[in-house]
Amino acid sequence: MPTPVVFRGQIVFPDRIEQGAIVVREGRIAEVLAAAATLPADASIVDAGDGFLSPGFVDLHVHGGDGGDFMDGTAEAFRCALRSHARHGTTRMAITTTVARHDQILATLELTRQFRRTPEPNGARVMGAHFYGPYFRYEARGAHPGAEVRPAIRQEFDEYLKYADDLVTATVAPEIGGAKDFALACRAKGVRTNVGHSWATFEQMREAVEQWGVRHVDHLFCAMSDKTKLRQFQMYPMQGGVLEATLYFDELTTEVIADGKHLDAGLLLLALKIKGPDRLALVTDCNRALDMPDGDYMIGPLDGGEPLIKRDGVGLMPDGTALASSVEGMDHMVRTFVRLTGRPLWEVIRMASLTPARIAGRDCELGSLEKGKQADVVVFDRDLNVRRVFVDGVELKL
Repeated sequence: MPTPVVFRGQIVFPDRIEQGAIVVREGRIAEVLAAAATLPADASIVDAGDGFLSPGFVDLHVHGGDGGDFMDGTAEAFRCALRSHARHGTTRMAITTTVARHDQILATLELTRQFRRTPEPNGARVMGAHFYGPYFRYEARGAHPGAEVRPAIRQEFDEYLKYADDLVTATVAPEIGGAKDFALACRAKGVRTNVGHSWATFEQMREAVEQWGVRHVDHLFCAMSDKTKLRQFQMYPMQGGVLEATLYFDELTTEVIADGKHLDAGLLLLALKIKGPDRLALVTDCNRALDMPDGDYMIGPLDGGEPLIKRDGVGLMPDGTALASSVEGMDHMVRTFVRLTGRPLWEVIRMASLTPARIAGRDCELGSLEKGKQADVVVFDRDLNVRRVFVDGVELKL
C-alpha cells in the first residue's frame, strides 16, 4: 500500500482555522485529525510550521500566464499558463476563452479537452473550459477585440457544444441575437450559463434567470449595465441593469477580481454583504502577463487579439483609459481581499476554493480539506506566500 502523506499545521477549513493533521492516501483525504492525535508511523510528513494548510484554489475565470494565452491555441501556451497559476496556489481552473474567430475557439476547446484528459504534471488541473466570447454586446466588450463579437447563431454554437462534456460554463449577453437559443441549448447539454459583457436591462435579466436558467454573472461591477448606463436609452423611469439584477436575485452567484486595482474595498464589501461568501467567488481574470515584466502584451490570440499594457500591477488598454484584465494570481487576490476588507482568512479562502468549486458543480470532490475529497493542498507561510503545492497528494515542481 502506498505510503500515506500527512500534512500538519494550521488547517484552513471553510468556517475556521484549526491546528491539526490531514492524512492523505492514494490521492484523497483519508482522515482529518486533531493536533494531539497519533499519526501513522509510516507517513511522510509535510509540516507547515507557523504557516497554513489551505485547499487548492479553484479559478473559474482565467485567460493565461507566464507569456501564454489559452487562445494562442498551442500546447506550450497551455503549459506555461497552467504552471504559472500553480505557483500561485491554483490547483483547478476553467480555461477561459476570448472573443476570437470560430477556428481559434475550436482549437482552444480541443486543447482544453486534451489537457483535461492528460494533465500537465506540474500545472493546475483543467476542469474544462469557460466559454467566454464571442457572444457579447459590442459596446460592453471591454478589452476584447471588436471585430469578432457576433450574435449567437445555432449553426456555429452547435459546433462549440460538441465539447459540452468539456465545458464548465458558458457566457452570453442576454440582449444579443440568439442569446435565448444559446442559453437553452447549453442547459439541454448540462452546461451552466453565465451573463457577462452585457448591457441587459433588469427585465431581460429576470427572463434569463427565471426562464433560461442563468445562474452566474461574470466579474461583478465590470463590463455590465446599471441604472446610469441604461439612462441613455430611457431617461425615465430609471431602470436597473445587470448590476442591480445580480445583487437582487438570490439565484445568481457572481465573482470579483480582488487585485486591488479593479475594485476598491467598498465595492468588495458591498458585494460580500449582499451575496455572502457562498455566492461570491474570487477569480483572477488573469492574462498572459502573470509572472512577466511590465510591457506590451496581447489579450486573446496573438493573431487577432487586443493589445494591452502591463503597468502598475494591472492590465491597461494601450491609451491607459481603461483596465484590460488582471496580471495577478489567486494568492494575490486572497491577500488583497483580506487586507482591504479585514475579513477572516478562512472566509476569503473559501471564496477562492469551495465557493467556485460549488459554482462549477465540483464541490463534492474539490474546494475544502475534508475527508473523502481530492487532496489538493497548498502550504502557505505566515504571510500567505505559497511555499508548496500538492495536487491529488502529489507535490508539484514549482
